[in-house]
Amino acid sequence: MPRLRQVPKAEADPEKVLPIYRLLFGERDPVAEPGTSTGTPGDWWTVFANSPEAFQHAVHGFAYYRSPKRKLDPVLRTYGQALAGYATESQFVFSQQCKTLRGLGVSEGKIAAIPQWETAECFDQRERVVLAYCDRLVSHRGRVADALFDELKEHLDDEQILELTYITSMYLMHAVMSRALHTEFDDRDEPIVEVDAPEDFSPDEFVRQ
Repeated sequence: MPRLRQVPKAEADPEKVLPIYRLLFGERDPVAEPGTSTGTPGDWWTVFANSPEAFQHAVHGFAYYRSPKRKLDPVLRTYGQALAGYATESQFVFSQQCKTLRGLGVSEGKIAAIPQWETAECFDQRERVVLAYCDRLVSHRGRVADALFDELKEHLDDEQILELTYITSMYLMHAVMSRALHTEFDDRDEPIVEVDAPEDFSPDEFVRQ
């Protein structure tokens, strides 16, 4: 279950939240009858509805990157979104963006290769440069070498780079929030925990050794 309260349909903001509830869930109450077309519980939406303004702001962000006014190739954009999910260990963001890439006609080989993009031979040079830049945004918090940025500018113009930077960074935020709040596929046990030692294990002896 998410760590925050889910807002049922009857309590949702009628202007900022309810229209999106209807779009995604029809006439169902998404708290009482959860589930989306992609197989997620849908609780990202019901948790964000705790703040109608944050909900609306996020929806506007989604509308921004999906707009036909964007100059950036949607495949390149989604590489950045998927990489943000993978590098941040957000099962939800990574999974959703893999589905988007599939819908954009990207091959299964390329989708599977995103986690090891550095050594994968299936990406062309433009894709590799974009993936390298997005990796720097996410894994190195925006520390990008001049040489990499110069190469990026050989493939994308300034407006496209700004779009790529903004959208990838936005999805870094969403991945972090999803993990922190345990929404959707990120409602899972912490994977890094101590493994218990045998009953006859002696910590003092272990240290001495």
